[in-house]
Amino acid sequence: MTATPEGVPSVLDRILRTTREEVERRKRELPVRMLAAEVGDIPRARRSLYDALSQPGIAVIAEFKRRSPSAGTLREGADLREIVTAYARGGAAALSILTEEPNFGGSLDDLRAARAGCGLPILRKDFTIDSYQLHEARAAGADAVLLIVAALDQPTLAALHREAGELGLDALVEVHDRAELERALELETRLIGINNRDLRDFSVDVERTFALLGEIPASTCAVSESGIATAAQLRRLEEAGVRAVLVGETLMRAPDPSVALRDLLVGAQKF
Repeated sequence: MTATPEGVPSVLDRILRTTREEVERRKRELPVRMLAAEVGDIPRARRSLYDALSQPGIAVIAEFKRRSPSAGTLREGADLREIVTAYARGGAAALSILTEEPNFGGSLDDLRAARAGCGLPILRKDFTIDSYQLHEARAAGADAVLLIVAALDQPTLAALHREAGELGLDALVEVHDRAELERALELETRLIGINNRDLRDFSVDVERTFALLGEIPASTCAVSESGIATAAQLRRLEEAGVRAVLVGETLMRAPDPSVALRDLLVGAQKF
């Protein structure tokens, strides 16, 4: 267990506890053998998150999430189809759909709705701790999953990374410090996300990306996550070698997410 200095379980610990409970509940409702059979009927042709983020210029993964433990509700009455369409219109390279329910208000239904309404690659943003969730992600239409190094021991992380690939899913492997980055690099993954948010207490520091970026191979796509709000940040991150950013709260709070995203991308361009 990761504990705060006061010995109180961290935000991540609390989320992982509820995640385990929710996964076990879903397993009882839809046994893994039935879910795996459902996945087996889906064609393997997928949209590649890696390819979408490897185009010229810095890419944006635009995130739909209803709320967070740190910020509360982000947009009253959020209409997923409307916002996802706005993201595509605004120039998003890919989508991130938050599917964790107890703490973030998401669901697999959000992922299914996003898939039905948009052709962009979709990342299932959740706290993946069990291969069952990989099958869920693929059945619901995801093209990629998030693997958080801080939430997994190394054997489980490696196994989930391998199985994601076998299912045709890209894996964005998320790190927050050097020790976690070293573990991620052992996987030879193509996608590494640097989370500027500390999942122990949800504090944010974008400088975290710059501190770790130099240790990521040039062949690996580096994604900066959390705390991204301005075009100036995008320009600085791109100049440092970041290939993509994941932006959620800034876009979810914007009066017009399409305009907000376009302004970020245009403002980040070098003239």
